[in-house]
This record gives sequence, structure tokens and C-alpha cells, in this order.
Amino acid sequence: MADRSVAGRAVSFATIGLARLVTGVRGNWLGCLPSTAPRIYFANHNSHGDFILVWTVFPAGLRASARPVAARDYWEAGTLRRFIARSVFDAVLIDREAIMRSVDPIGQMSDALEAGSSLILFPEGTRNTGDRPLLPFKSGLYWLARRQPGIDLVPVWIDNLNRVMPKGEFLPVPFLCTVTFGAPLRLAVGEERQAFLDRSRDALLALRPKEGEEA
Repeated sequence: MADRSVAGRAVSFATIGLARLVTGVRGNWLGCLPSTAPRIYFANHNSHGDFILVWTVFPAGLRASARPVAARDYWEAGTLRRFIARSVFDAVLIDREAIMRSVDPIGQMSDALEAGSSLILFPEGTRNTGDRPLLPFKSGLYWLARRQPGIDLVPVWIDNLNRVMPKGEFLPVPFLCTVTFGAPLRLAVGEERQAFLDRSRDALLALRPKEGEEA
């Protein structure tokens, strides 16, 4: 389970308040209800603040055990980022480059699930700054599902955060953000890697607001 410091918990409460103030974020649990059982929440990725919104809309009990999966090279680049990643969110920090790895990232995530945590991860692998709604999924989601076949994977669509903090802007622009949770899925027996990744990607895209339905 997450072991956040006293200072980290204080900052987390302030972060929740700020996120709600700036974005008015609300959670839509369409395909499932919140649960403290370990789950993998996989979301689209447009901003470094994505996991903060997902984490913010979780009920307190779930928030206490939810851990974002984040890039070590970014979140350990500086004292403030390191404090946020480790003491506020208890992130699972992984090395994106194979040459830099001393531990298996799938093993890291699997260990966190077995310890009772839920994970927030972004299968695109990097922020999507282009026009496509989703980038192709990396293989990690599949290998983690294979390692933990009894764990539910919940698709999560984050809408409008890229409008709150447009590229090149220093002040947030008020926009209502939504975080929509879909129906859980699992790796089917004998399902191949690309078929599973395509099915997971389709489940995420299905949560995207239709034209004129944006928050």
C-alpha cells in the first residue's frame, strides 16, 4: 500500500483542492463503480497532469492505495518533482529506456498490484500532442495483463485537460474536465498481444465524448 509522508499528505489535499478549483473535474463511473480492490486504470495521455485528475476523482479510500506509473527520468529530475512523485503520489517510477533498467518494469507494477495497490497508467507510453485521439498502445499493458490475469483493467478517458493548460501558456484556462470510467476488461485465454491491445484501445476510444458532447 502507499506510504505517503505527513508532508506529502498535506500537499495531496492541497493538490486535490487546486485541481478541483481550476478544472471543476468530475468523475463519471459509467461502466463500473469505485472499488478498493486492486485494479489497473489505463487512460489517454495529453498532459503531465493527467494522473492528478484521475487520482482526484477517486473516493478517498481508493485514492489512498492508487499509485500512478510514471517515467523515472522525468519525475526524478529535480527535488520538487521527486518529492511530488515519491511523497505525494507514491508513484511507481519506471525506466523507459531498456538500457537504463536495473529492474523489470512489469515486475515493479505486478509487485505493486500484489501488495494491494491500484495503478494508473498510460499505455500510449508518451504524451499525445498531435491530432490523433490516441497513439498506438505500447506492449506493457499486455504483458502486465498476462502477469496478472485476475486483475480488472478499467479504461479511463480524460477530457479537456489539454485545453486547461494549452501548450505555451503559463496560466490555466477555465474548462470543465471530466474523467470517464468504462467497463473493466481482462485478457482472454489465448488472446494474442495485438488483438488485446486493439481491444483495449477500442474500449478507451468508446469513452471519448462525441462531437458536441464535450464537457
